[in-house]
Amino acid sequence: MTVHNLYLFDRNGICLHYSEWHRKKQAGISKEEEFKLMYGMLFSMRSFVGKMSPVDMKDGFLAFQTSKYKLHYYETPSGLKVVVNTDLGVGNIREVLHQIYSNIYVEFVVKNPLCSLSEPIQSELFRAKLDGFIRSLPFFSARAG
Repeated sequence: MTVHNLYLFDRNGICLHYSEWHRKKQAGISKEEEFKLMYGMLFSMRSFVGKMSPVDMKDGFLAFQTSKYKLHYYETPSGLKVVVNTDLGVGNIREVLHQIYSNIYVEFVVKNPLCSLSEPIQSELFRAKLDGFIRSLPFFSARAG
């Protein structure tokens, strides 16, 4: 099992942070285009799930999977979106996504007066803490691939 990549988007669709670990295939487009496509897909999926659900959904869109990977999604009340792509063997990681938000993003970005919440994250401390956290997860494999 492994983690392929992670995106953080603000409420306006700006990619605040992107990291990758075991991504085997690149999209073949610029990162900016990839970020726009990912955010657009998330926006559409949230809308689709909300409209098509036969019951009132408290959490809405949480994840989807293809035959090759699973996309995990977490949105905060402030509109920050945390997206992690993993292989299919990884189960529900909603609590992990919440920890990324509350223990890393809030602590090292929101509480940092040098960080702007509407611009890509430049903090090396944030990057190091996030990378260390992801690598410490039980489903992160250093030998993936």
